[in-house]
Formats: sequence, C-alpha cells, structure tokens
Amino acid sequence: MDVGSPFDYPKQGILYVAGHLPKPGRGVSPEALAELEALIKASGGGALCLFSSRRAAEEAADALRPKLDMTVLCQGESTMTALVKQFADEPDTCLFGTMSLWQGVDVPGGSCRLVVIDRIPFPRPDDPLMTARSRAVAQAGGNGFMSVSATHAAIRLAQGAGRLIRSTGDKGVVAVLDSRLATERYAGFLRGALPPFWATTDRGKALAALTRLGADAS
Repeated sequence: MDVGSPFDYPKQGILYVAGHLPKPGRGVSPEALAELEALIKASGGGALCLFSSRRAAEEAADALRPKLDMTVLCQGESTMTALVKQFADEPDTCLFGTMSLWQGVDVPGGSCRLVVIDRIPFPRPDDPLMTARSRAVAQAGGNGFMSVSATHAAIRLAQGAGRLIRSTGDKGVVAVLDSRLATERYAGFLRGALPPFWATTDRGKALAALTRLGADAS
C-alpha cells in the first residue's frame, strides 16, 4: 500500500543543478570547489557534503577550511556517530564524507539545510559485477547503461538527496555539482528518481534561498 509522503517537497526543498560547471574529472575541480565555497557561505554552514570518494572529501575539506569561518568535519577524523552528533548539535557546522553518509544520516531541523552531491554516483567503470550485468543486458537486446549504471546512480542520488528533508518542518537545498544532471540525455531519468523538489539551474536563486535559510537558522 502506498500512502504517499508526509512532506511537501516542492515547498520544502530546492534542487539546484550547477549546469555551468565543467563535467567532473578526477578529483574535485577548482570550479566545483569555488561553487561549493559559495554555497556553504550563503547557507552559513549546515551543509552535508557527499563525495564519490574519501580522497575527494578530504581534498575538498583541506581546500575549504582556510576559506570558511565555520567548522568543517570530515569522515575518518572521528567515529561516524561522533561526527554526526556534532553536525546535528551545531547548526553552522559542515560535514564532508562519502557513501556511508549517503545512507546513514538522519538530521532533521536547521542543522542540515544544504546537501551537496559532488557528482552523479555512477558505478566504477572497472567494477566487474556491473560490467557483467551491463554486458548481459546488452546481449539480450537492452540498454546496459540505462538498465545498470543509470539505475544504480538514480538509487544512490535519491538516497543522498533524501538526507535533506527528514521532517515536515525541514527546508533546504540539494545542490548537485555535476552539470551532466542538466545536460545529458539521461538526466531526466535520474531526476525522476529524486523527490519532487522545485528545480533550478539558476545559481542566484539557489544562493538567495540559502542566504534566507542561513538567516533563519542563526
């Protein structure tokens, strides 16, 4: 039985896709770091930043700590329980991490008003299981990429974006720093798996909304 959702996603959340950024390569690009810095400064913290790898999370934390006047926690620096508790208890603190945070964080309220996803979480191209599944679908006449890689990414994206709205009073922004979510042919399929947030690629609107949210949280 589907009883629907208690959340009013279009009114409670914004999906901002940074369509102007270059396609992601190895690591986090300088352009993506600058965008992340602007988003966090606008929100005044309260940011859960989800990265595709531990190295990317650590590099972003190291790069932004000198530029931000707020606490930046990074996965691996303490136990996950301690990090999440500090993030929940301190409305201006940011938490950077990887896949375990995509699924394991439940922080209702203003302490999590910005969720940032660095890139579409496609499976690794050298993953033997995913490669075998894609090959099998293609041999059967299907689209291996859409059936396996894109479906995997859609589920992960939904899990990550789902960290934002955890109660009926929550409001915030999910920001995706991967321009492919705005430009590629499969983008609509991936966005269809996300909660029905109000969506925009307008950077100014996203920053203005975050500024209002940060003022409300302070």
